[in-house]
Amino acid sequence: MTDHTDIARRISSFCPGLFLPRYTSCKIKTDPVYGGIHAELENRRLPLLDIGCGLGILAMYLRERGWHHPVTGIDYDASKIEAGNKMLAKGGYTGIALTQGDARTGLPEHQGDVTILDILQFFDAEEQASLLKAAASRVAPGGKLLIRSGLQEKNTRFLITWIGDIFARCTFWMRSAPIHYPTADFFRKTLGEEGFGVEVRPFWGKTPFNNYLIVAQRPE
Repeated sequence: MTDHTDIARRISSFCPGLFLPRYTSCKIKTDPVYGGIHAELENRRLPLLDIGCGLGILAMYLRERGWHHPVTGIDYDASKIEAGNKMLAKGGYTGIALTQGDARTGLPEHQGDVTILDILQFFDAEEQASLLKAAASRVAPGGKLLIRSGLQEKNTRFLITWIGDIFARCTFWMRSAPIHYPTADFFRKTLGEEGFGVEVRPFWGKTPFNNYLIVAQRPE
């Protein structure tokens, strides 16, 4: 299955409640992150660790696109993990494990590819550096660390990004308000010191947000 509308309809049909189906459908249809991450992983066979997995939408999306390798997801929000596991059961998805946990205090054992999507702004600068180093240690030789993050820049997109994150906190979709937005140089320096090649590129698609995709690859 490759059509975003069909994928959105199918995955959202597994969501509990009234809000989550609409949110999930809209997210899949409008956010470039799912297709972009699939493009990065499509021909790869390593297991995936998804840090800040939320409902596990990325893992379900990858399954719908025919990517069937193991996925481990971790998220701080227990309610999202509970809802996500119900969705996995309803959809009959296999090889996906979603668990509640705080990335600040430790990550699951893993060697493969790693994703960190849209959560770094909720960590302070020191926590961000620690998390990147911990995530990097779980990337296998030849593996990728894929990060989507809003970057701190003096432009309208950044202001809209900040407002969006504040709104997410006010509606209780996110557990905390944004604390610190990283810069492109932060990723190049921190991950470069870990031996990764680092590429930072715009990744906002048709959204108004100041999102970038950071592709860090460990040498073979």
